[in-house]
Amino acid sequence: MATTYYFLPTRNLFGEDSVKETGSLMQSLGGKKALIVTDAFLAKNGMAENIQTILSDAGVESTVFGGVEPNPKDVNVEAGLQVFRENGCDSIISLGGGSSHDCAKAIALVASNGGNIRDYEGVDRSSNPLCPMIAVNTTAGTASEITRFCIITDTSRHVKMAIVDWRVTPQIAINDPNLMVGMPPALTAATGMDALTHAIEAYVSTNANPLTDAAALMSITMITQYLPKAVANGVYKARDKMAYGQYLAGIAFNNASLGYVHAMAHQLGGMYNLPHGVCNAILLPHVEEFNLIGNANRFRDIAKAMGEITENLSTMDAARKAIAAIRQLSSQVGIPERLRDLGVKEEDFPVMAENAMKDVCSVTNPRKATKEQIIGIFKAAY
Repeated sequence: MATTYYFLPTRNLFGEDSVKETGSLMQSLGGKKALIVTDAFLAKNGMAENIQTILSDAGVESTVFGGVEPNPKDVNVEAGLQVFRENGCDSIISLGGGSSHDCAKAIALVASNGGNIRDYEGVDRSSNPLCPMIAVNTTAGTASEITRFCIITDTSRHVKMAIVDWRVTPQIAINDPNLMVGMPPALTAATGMDALTHAIEAYVSTNANPLTDAAALMSITMITQYLPKAVANGVYKARDKMAYGQYLAGIAFNNASLGYVHAMAHQLGGMYNLPHGVCNAILLPHVEEFNLIGNANRFRDIAKAMGEITENLSTMDAARKAIAAIRQLSSQVGIPERLRDLGVKEEDFPVMAENAMKDVCSVTNPRKATKEQIIGIFKAAY
């Protein structure tokens, strides 16, 4: 039997005002001049400035790079790397959601190992440890603040590169729900459905184990319960529970990996620069319908975790309830139903299907598909 690895950051902070410990934590990692990697909005709305003040109070200097785009690109990594080097930085703080964390990981990876970010596509391609890195999370979705996954768009190929490397896991992750309260409903819905996808794909993954199962099922229950509340009014309690829910999903997929939903969503993001969480949410019921026969027992468990009554039903009937519950939750939080609503073109399906089959996330899907079947799933979601 193969060895099971378990990946997680060294330290994790949760709760109100936990962000205030960023300075002392960076000091404990030995960082003296940090690059704060974030997007244009957080660079301007005062949040990056607050982090700078917290760092300064602890004797840590900092510079802000606010050039992260949604679905971060190789050119964003190169621009951030230039700022890192020009300012003599020795450490990194990512501030934001998955895009900021992924871009920051990529900057740190190249800063510590040299070359170009394209050199690290695949699994464990680096050889040197990252510089000190803290991830300060502001969304409840990607769990990139705790994972070994880093997704960067290669602008020359219009493909999302999956960089999976235990060294890109930030040493410290901070989930302060106060930073999430202002998230707009549409972003809350998209990131929440991304987290649900992580938990479901991890639970049915061929690499699942008892540790990932426990995290995935609790995540599914929490997200089902609290995502609609977070979307509806964004109150503190719902944000706090969603922070834990997405984190649990991160534990699960960081160790069990994912499946065809992510492999296919990566192609939509690379080709059209579409929101990752929305792509996942649209694809999720269609992929899992395809996967049902691959592991019906697991889908029955997912239905129960989502609050469905499964007693006195056959395994397959109970499993189908999971698909219905996914569709209902997605609709409840306002996710578009069809890929055509996002401007996707049917003629791109063959090339996207081919690339999806090469994506590292496809390896652990519970049912193997042909290129034609992947195209069929794209068409069903269209």
